[in-house]
Amino acid sequence: MLPTLVLVGRPNVGKSTLFNRMTRSRDALVADLPGLTRDRHYGRGRLGDKPHLVVDTGGLEPVAKDGIMHEMARQTRQAVDEADVVLFLVDGRQGITPQDKIIANELRKTGRPVLLLVNKAEGMQRARVTADFYELGLGDPLPISSAHGENVEEVVEIALEGFPPPEEGAEEEADHPKIAIVGRPNVGKSTLVNAILGEERVIAFDQPGTTRDSIYIDFERAGRQYTIIDTAGVRRRGKVDEAIEKFSVIKTLQAVEDANVVVLVVDARDQITEQDAHLADFVLQAGRALVLAVNKWDGLDDYRRDTAKRDIERKLHFLSFAKQHFISALKGSGVAAVLKSVDEAYAAAMAKLSTPKLTRVLIAAVEKQQPPRGRFRPKMRYAHQGGSNPPIVVIHGSALDHVPDSYKRYLERTFCEAFSLQGTPLRIQFNASKNPFEGRRSKPLTEGEQRQAHRARIRGRKLYG
Repeated sequence: MLPTLVLVGRPNVGKSTLFNRMTRSRDALVADLPGLTRDRHYGRGRLGDKPHLVVDTGGLEPVAKDGIMHEMARQTRQAVDEADVVLFLVDGRQGITPQDKIIANELRKTGRPVLLLVNKAEGMQRARVTADFYELGLGDPLPISSAHGENVEEVVEIALEGFPPPEEGAEEEADHPKIAIVGRPNVGKSTLVNAILGEERVIAFDQPGTTRDSIYIDFERAGRQYTIIDTAGVRRRGKVDEAIEKFSVIKTLQAVEDANVVVLVVDARDQITEQDAHLADFVLQAGRALVLAVNKWDGLDDYRRDTAKRDIERKLHFLSFAKQHFISALKGSGVAAVLKSVDEAYAAAMAKLSTPKLTRVLIAAVEKQQPPRGRFRPKMRYAHQGGSNPPIVVIHGSALDHVPDSYKRYLERTFCEAFSLQGTPLRIQFNASKNPFEGRRSKPLTEGEQRQAHRARIRGRKLYG
């Protein structure tokens, strides 16, 4: 197990900036806005010689009794329970606050090792910036600057002093499925994540926009490793006003690109909207395997269920390759079947397709239905696999530049059926061989060559009449 360093502190003291510094990434959203981070956010530490995990948390509000701030505080307390070392951040420019004292008392009660970090200390004398914080009784305050990286690596080394060095020959974990949960706001994405994990891992709140960042969570099920990504809801562009929400949408689209399988969550109690269709089309254009989860299915009568199914069939007909599941994330019904379909879609997206079988399927498809003939009839000679996630089939031949999209879709369906690729789109690429004489101009014949050619034509007429 890797040692875990958990970042704790009031809102807006620089925890997410420090998280990005320690992980050498931009995974955590950063803005001058309190309460931006709400869920636990895990990352692989990249500073120091010892491998470790870093956990970013929402601002700890000990006095919050309900609402989002209460849920954020509960998430932070769960992260502290998992910590090997707690990094308690305070604001060196603002000085000690009553809330810092409350948090310090709460951390002492946990019994976890705590390092007190005085952030935003760039350009300030150490003795002056740390003096007030001895009052918290958590040992020597350590001045740092998350934004500029001052003393951050030294703090990581101090935090990891008591942990053994990594074993020689330790190998990286094998690749495993990454699952992105996407959809419009308030369709139940975070509730579905919690249902899959079997715990209240992310904040699920009856308020659109509760999730602002893409949260990567590793878990194990039946001996297999997974990474699930809870994403922010994607609204129509015209309704996205706040800069933070715009970054959240970008994070969601990046999560789709990073995933192997996308679970698109729609609300059975609402009609399929234009935004649902746009989001589904983005997943399709990205080439990601997909599972459609129709949430809030419980409590609907037969008429509304039939109406919802017809609506999905009419507006999301281009997702015919994806399995559909009618679920209730809140009650957990149908969730196990979603994960099973994720496994099938991942296997299809990463499938290895043999060249001989691809070529046989191609020849049979062409014999069954010839490609439309334009100026030249396309000739398809053989096929091989050109990539995975999504599977790419490269077809070699001649005059392939003008094969219509309709025939390309016919070949995609044929290959998917032949290899039982359920849940993933498939791409066709044409590699047309070129005429070796294309672009060459024939040289004009000399006068002697013209006479010789004329005599050859006369002899030919005499021989063959």
